[in-house]
Amino acid sequence: MTETVASLTRDELSAPAPRLAVGYAAKLVALFDAPVAVLFYGSILRTGDLDGVMDFYVLTAGPRRGLRGLAGRVLWPDVSYHEIELDGRVLRAKVAAMTLAQFQRAVTGRGADTTIWTRFVQPAALVWTADPAIAPAVIDAVADAARTAARFAAALGPEEGPPQAYWSALFQQTYAAEFRVEKGGREQSILAFDVARYERLLIACWREEGLLDIVSRGAVQPNLPPEARKRIKAAWVLRRRLGRPLNYARLIKAAFTFDGAARYAAWKIERHTGLSVPLTPWRERHPVLAAPGVLWRLWRTRQAQNAKKA
Repeated sequence: MTETVASLTRDELSAPAPRLAVGYAAKLVALFDAPVAVLFYGSILRTGDLDGVMDFYVLTAGPRRGLRGLAGRVLWPDVSYHEIELDGRVLRAKVAAMTLAQFQRAVTGRGADTTIWTRFVQPAALVWTADPAIAPAVIDAVADAARTAARFAAALGPEEGPPQAYWSALFQQTYAAEFRVEKGGREQSILAFDVARYERLLIACWREEGLLDIVSRGAVQPNLPPEARKRIKAAWVLRRRLGRPLNYARLIKAAFTFDGAARYAAWKIERHTGLSVPLTPWRERHPVLAAPGVLWRLWRTRQAQNAKKA
């Protein structure tokens, strides 16, 4: 039986998800206006290491109210950090939120953004829906993300090679376009988690898009005429040029709208340096203004520790 993009996506999103991620999502939705679905994705989905920060996307029926909602209409998603106690332990999550309609448009790849479809060509789990009728719309959108990613991979990858080479080329290009600081070979660790999954997905996408030409001995070749390749590469050049300005704008927005930014920064600093950053109400309300003082205090503490060692 020939696997389709829809069937692969449905099976993956509908598979039993980690119990704590499902429980976390059920508590998380109470913090958002009109949530309709929650997707769990990222490194913890792959590794199960709950000592880190989980990644969720909350899809809503409409934008937030007020100035933050206005900003979210232009520069989605809204990002926040949460600490929720579950089964006697505090679990942490970074949460992106956008409307379902925004998500459905973003995965088509028609706009300048590359972040959504590159995230959701990777494994994800649909861990909560407000209504079972919502699930098919989310599944269809994630399937569209895979199709978009595979189409760009066909043009950005080699003339012929293993499926992994096309995904690797795609991820390398999107990291550069999104101004993401990633260690060299990061894409290989993502792909190595389930090589067969990415191979099946690429072949299914190309078959549906009419791009599949050769499959033999672990190698594939896209049926991509020169004009089509030129057109897709031109579309990619535009996204690459716009990607960094778009993500700079998102960083500026996040500096003023990232709920829980101070707690997230404090946790990251302590995890990576061992230095505790006391959180005051003022630091919670004004993380950007507090940052220079926090960094100065960390520098002084580190200097004092080094002096004692000497």
